[in-house]
Amino acid sequence: MSIVTRFAPSPTGYLHLGHAASALTGFAAARAGQGDFLLRIEDIDAGRCRPAFTEAIIEDLTWLGLVWRGEVRRQSDHLADYAAALDRLAAMDLFYPCFCTRAEIAAAMSAPHGGDGRYPGTCRTLDPAIATARIAQGDAYALRLRTDRAVRRTGALRFHEAGEGWISADPAALGDVVLARKDALCSYHLCVTHDDAAQGVTLVTRGQDLRAVTPIHVLLQHLLGWPTPAYAHHPLLTDHSGRRLAKRDRAATLREMRQAGATPAGIVKIISCRIGDITSL
Repeated sequence: MSIVTRFAPSPTGYLHLGHAASALTGFAAARAGQGDFLLRIEDIDAGRCRPAFTEAIIEDLTWLGLVWRGEVRRQSDHLADYAAALDRLAAMDLFYPCFCTRAEIAAAMSAPHGGDGRYPGTCRTLDPAIATARIAQGDAYALRLRTDRAVRRTGALRFHEAGEGWISADPAALGDVVLARKDALCSYHLCVTHDDAAQGVTLVTRGQDLRAVTPIHVLLQHLLGWPTPAYAHHPLLTDHSGRRLAKRDRAATLREMRQAGATPAGIVKIISCRIGDITSL
């Protein structure tokens, strides 16, 4: 089977070295397997995403020498598909509305016996009539997955990690994750698993920080009858203080590095020196 990889950035800022590492890793894996590399723009966050950043992403990747199969997939063009996937899960009775604010959740988790960092399930047992009334009056809410019920439906799960083999997936360890909000049709978890299936992705290459949520993605794939790709989570690039590179910390962008005279070969060398040979998966 031919390898299909993808790079799926959000256009909320310019790309930095960490993004380049992820893109180059996926591109190298596809090339090594004589497969295809795809580009997807995850732009469903209308409040933060900007068309100018999408254009800059394509420009930076082209400068790096990356080429991809077919047209760029933009998530904002497929909202109806995500809504349909959400409806399928709702028909399985796997959701409940959660009205907790971030502050209330943080307070509950920091209280004595507040749990292990997962959502404490405050709204799990909320009277359905009360929930319906609150939704009708316009209260903000999220739709949370009843993870334990979903796991009972699928049974034991596992995924294949490059260099490690088959790994048992424990979605329950992440608790009842959010799959949608009143003001956001669909969460990252559902959109990314939908698109990987729709695009025929067979190998997901992404940063090590996303490995922890992979069990939830595997769970969604099994619930919705989508194939589970193999995974390869690469080390994260960090700054001089050991923090991972991030837009919010104003990490140096590829655009700035280009303007300072960097070359594509120089970028590859920097990344390889920091996290190892990007072609070895």
